[in-house]
Amino acid sequence: MTRIRTIGLLLIIFLISACQTNQQDSLREMTFMAGFKPQANLPFVGAYVAQEKGFFTDEGLAVTIEHSAGGGEHLQLLAAGEVQVTTQDAAVLLQRRADPGLPLVSIGLIGQRGQQAFVALADSGMSSPADWAGHTIGFKGTPPPDLFAILAANGLTEDDVELVNVGFDPRTLTEGLVDVYPVFKSNEPNLIRGWGYDIVQWEAADYGVPTLGLTYVTTEALIESDPALLQSFMNAVLRGIDYAQNNPDEAVQIVLQYAGEDADANHMRFMLDTELADAISPDGFGWQTEAQWQALADMLQMYESLPEGVDVTAAFTTQFLP
Repeated sequence: MTRIRTIGLLLIIFLISACQTNQQDSLREMTFMAGFKPQANLPFVGAYVAQEKGFFTDEGLAVTIEHSAGGGEHLQLLAAGEVQVTTQDAAVLLQRRADPGLPLVSIGLIGQRGQQAFVALADSGMSSPADWAGHTIGFKGTPPPDLFAILAANGLTEDDVELVNVGFDPRTLTEGLVDVYPVFKSNEPNLIRGWGYDIVQWEAADYGVPTLGLTYVTTEALIESDPALLQSFMNAVLRGIDYAQNNPDEAVQIVLQYAGEDADANHMRFMLDTELADAISPDGFGWQTEAQWQALADMLQMYESLPEGVDVTAAFTTQFLP
């Protein structure tokens, strides 16, 4: 009798293992590349949570999650078909469609507002961008169009300020090398406050300037050839974002599995909370409209950051959104 039970148990284990193997064999493989290092940017979180909670598996996907080194290689790999979905700032997506003509398409607009803001130390005496006149204003790489838009909205031009290329070290502000510093809202403000400084913050959207943030991006070719794959991916990551909104502490712990032991959990929570606040849309996470994209394109063209004639309707699709 004991031998029969043992054989029965082994048979059950074999059948379970076979079912799991068959399930794994039936999963469709794809690669998602986050556009930067592992951290709590919301589109990254959606993928991390979908992976760890089994949402990708529920959709029949076996997803490999990779990360860009930050040099723009994620877009090249996407265009080459080595990556199926990545992330990209909406303004940069439009610019890369125009030059060098990459066939990028947003399949989900996660950041309903732009990622960048400008900060000054609270004891600077500045309470409005109108107070920037006569001060040094930092920018990273090239002056962004939203900087000029903020100036214009407050009755200033670039001749009223001194523009300084500051790089990516917020100590440029705390050490007094510039009076106003450009920040990524979900990152550097928390770092600066953590160093013991109070800050005042401004962003273009508060002055009626159209801005958009991070998107999930794929290619025109993949939308045409394999819409089912993209639909399954978006179902899973949007479910992951919704789960993160309702379970932020658990979501942060999942982020730490990717970001590593040295990552600061409190800082990751700040990033998550900030980006969740900017992701709210009346129609749900990821929604996007022609009006949003056209307003962004018009603003970029006004400040000569995008050529005329860009067709924004080709730059996004809502077909994979609920």
